[in-house]
Amino acid sequence: MMDANRNIREQIEQLREQIRFHQYRYHALDQPAVSDAEYDRRFRLLQQLEAQHPEYDDPASPTRRIGFPPLASFARFDHPSPMLSLENAFSEAEILDFDRRVRKKLDRDGLIDYVVEPKLDGVAIEIIYENGLLSRAGTRGDGSVGEDVTLNVKTIRAVPWRLYGEQRPVPERLAVRGEIYLEKAVFFRLNWERAQVGEAEFANPRNAAAGSLRQLDSSITARRPLRAAFYGLGEWLGTLPPTHWELLAMLRGWGLPVTDRAERCAGIEACITCYRRMEEQRSALPYDVDGAVIKVDRLDWQDLLGVKSRSPHWAIACKFNPRRAQTRVLDISVQVGRTGALTPVADLEPVSVGGVTIRRATLHNEDEIQRKDVRIGDTVWVRRAGDVIPEVAEVVTAARTGAERVFRMSDRCPSCAGAVVRVPGESVHRCLNRACPAQIKAAIRHFAGREAMNIDGLGRETVALLVDQALVRSPADLYRLRLEDLIHLPGFADKSAANLVAEIERGKRPELACFILALGIDHVGAHLARILANHFGSLERFRAADEAALTAIAGVGAKVAAAIVAYLADDDKRRLIDSLLAHGVRPTTSGTPNAATGPSYWRGKKVVFTGTLTSMTRREAADRVAALGAAVSSSVSARTDLVVAGSDAGSKLDRARTLGIEILTEAEFQRLVEN
Repeated sequence: MMDANRNIREQIEQLREQIRFHQYRYHALDQPAVSDAEYDRRFRLLQQLEAQHPEYDDPASPTRRIGFPPLASFARFDHPSPMLSLENAFSEAEILDFDRRVRKKLDRDGLIDYVVEPKLDGVAIEIIYENGLLSRAGTRGDGSVGEDVTLNVKTIRAVPWRLYGEQRPVPERLAVRGEIYLEKAVFFRLNWERAQVGEAEFANPRNAAAGSLRQLDSSITARRPLRAAFYGLGEWLGTLPPTHWELLAMLRGWGLPVTDRAERCAGIEACITCYRRMEEQRSALPYDVDGAVIKVDRLDWQDLLGVKSRSPHWAIACKFNPRRAQTRVLDISVQVGRTGALTPVADLEPVSVGGVTIRRATLHNEDEIQRKDVRIGDTVWVRRAGDVIPEVAEVVTAARTGAERVFRMSDRCPSCAGAVVRVPGESVHRCLNRACPAQIKAAIRHFAGREAMNIDGLGRETVALLVDQALVRSPADLYRLRLEDLIHLPGFADKSAANLVAEIERGKRPELACFILALGIDHVGAHLARILANHFGSLERFRAADEAALTAIAGVGAKVAAAIVAYLADDDKRRLIDSLLAHGVRPTTSGTPNAATGPSYWRGKKVVFTGTLTSMTRREAADRVAALGAAVSSSVSARTDLVVAGSDAGSKLDRARTLGIEILTEAEFQRLVEN
């Protein structure tokens, strides 16, 4: 009997290893070793044996990718280092400019070796492996904090639960970055299935991938065949190869899917040739791509080139010419934003562009309308800028009949009939009435947004209803709403009214960064709001900031600082913040505030953490010095001022020694930061 049980257990383990191997061959190498039918036969056999012998259950079995208990909400995912965006190039001239900047910064006249990769149109993801096992996974979010989608990612067959270490040892800790996407054929099948049962169709494959990845019930994610492609690292413990090209091979060797369409190019002209070829072939690809990414190949040169606040100097995203289609302008309407800016929008005959039905397209401002000579009734070419935002590209003047009408911006706001002016030095017209209903509605939607106060249930229609019924005139009025105010409104019942009141109450303890973003200060987005929150540490210190204190922060220029100071000095804005506080809104503080009254050892220093810290996590350490005025980087370069080295520090410590950079032990770091 014992021999029989041993044989069954061995058979189960062998099948698990075989299936992991074949998943590795299929997803990472794109070289399946068996037919789909044979793979399915082994998979079903394993399922049967596991069902018959639950005593040999293994949470890491390949058959367990069927979903997990539904989540109430997503937990916070802190990226080990900022997950940056890429600067865009929309022409070959801009690609050449990128190469000139790289060669100038490296002080080189010769050709630079680059790697060109297709830019998949999916959802950015970061996955952390501990000792080779999948530990956590999170979305990009604002680059510093995303949503924990670990359980959903574990259902994706293309993502290994355990890394292979046969070709190269797997590091103790690895944060790998990539893209989750749906192939076109899967997208069309999914939309057909949804249409059969009366569900809303997804707009495009990226939208479908995002919706699938962010399911609270991971069994739904498991039923959608998401794919993955990885392209880089966010954190690692160990030695890296010398080039990005070899890094991709290393990732593939560990079992992580990597694009098979990357090319190594000597010089920027070869990159442009590769970029053109990718653009020609994009329609034949099984997945959506919206451009090509060019990266400097040598990793030590990437370190020397460094990063800006939101993007690296060593890479650029080269966007393809957006898909376009011809349609007719039925009318030109005007939208009013939360700052009072008036934006003309073309109302179009519906047309499909890149698989998305377009009914409206931005015209930006009156100057742009005049430059393109867009008239009501015109036949126009419409495109999706960056394959995302619909815009009118050009007018088909040969199709004019003479019945077309010229658009003129009104001197009265379409929402409140208030005076509209064009501010000197700006290309936009603005409504000056702060009580304008359209501005109020837009401001409240922004305040309640997911990256701001995250108040669920305050969509466009609900906000419009609350403002039109004179129940809400500012974000602070949301906290005065009571059940009896809502239950008699159209669309509300006892439960929905109670849910909204409870949701507003629940959101009274936002992170400071979310609160700053919610205020709607000009030029302050989610990334900058987090920098400000980490730097000042409390709302009181932020409100007391002057332009000198603000411009001393890395990433805050004179224009942004002036906008923040003007906002904080405005009597209406001060009353808004005071009213929010009076209603019990209490932003949670973060970090240790920077002493703005005198010089700081940390202010302006560029700091890198490496190795394992025992007294705190590297994220906590980075937050502390960032709050003291330092800029934290994930890579060591000639511009690094200080490296804090924990135990098992690797190549970053070696590079710091080579460059003669000051190095602190963890104990020295603790003494300095506490003083």
